[in-house]
Amino acid sequence: MFKINYKYAILLGIVAFSSFQAPAKAGSLLGTANDFGVLGGSTVTNTGPSVIMQSLGVNAGSSATGFSPGIVNGTIFTSDAVAAQAQLDNASAYNYLAKLSPTKELTGLDLGGMTLTPGVYSFSSSAQLTGKLTLDNLGDPNALFVFQIASTLTTASNSSVVTTNGEAPNVFFQIGSSATLGTGTQFMGNILALTSITLTTGVNIECGRALAQNGAVTMDTNKVSSTCYTKPQEVAEVPEPDSSLGVIGSGMVGLLFAFNKRFRKGW
Repeated sequence: MFKINYKYAILLGIVAFSSFQAPAKAGSLLGTANDFGVLGGSTVTNTGPSVIMQSLGVNAGSSATGFSPGIVNGTIFTSDAVAAQAQLDNASAYNYLAKLSPTKELTGLDLGGMTLTPGVYSFSSSAQLTGKLTLDNLGDPNALFVFQIASTLTTASNSSVVTTNGEAPNVFFQIGSSATLGTGTQFMGNILALTSITLTTGVNIECGRALAQNGAVTMDTNKVSSTCYTKPQEVAEVPEPDSSLGVIGSGMVGLLFAFNKRFRKGW
């Protein structure tokens, strides 16, 4: 006959119940905003022959000007149910990203010259990119990169975001106010700004989107494409509770209570 510390065992069962998690798809974070290359709150304005490979939306504003000469390969939605839903999904994704636990604090450091692996990177104030930021996905096409920026994101002229060891289609910049990309910047990733986004002359966004909740998106001879090279957009895995695994955990708790009864009565 052996003894068991049943209180400790029950505690382990409760921990198992609460900690079981299963993967969910990060691509679904954007919801219907996933269909938009550019999404503005008050307005979207364009100068020059910009190209948006997906749809363009504005809500709650109703103005999208400069198309043409700008080209939208999708559909333009202004102050309608489609744009409104996209903004709701945009806000949900923004809030979700803001609540993720940071992997590393980068406040006060320039992103230029860095090589980063998948994770959640936090700036308690503004963020600056001068030069090249390299995202190393370690060979995982589902790798997730999140940049939580409390105020502004600014890139210097001719800066770039590039990948190594494969594609990195799951890149999100969650920005507490506004983003300004300097002339000639070659950017990669989804920009989710609470206020506004300014794409200056010659800025290109590949494998990403420009999504502003409340303010304007301003464009000048840009290309915005969600296409990640020649492959469809991959999706990353982020934790989400799974009810079936929770049942296993609760079953463990119940089993341990049953053992407790038997031990107290004598096996």
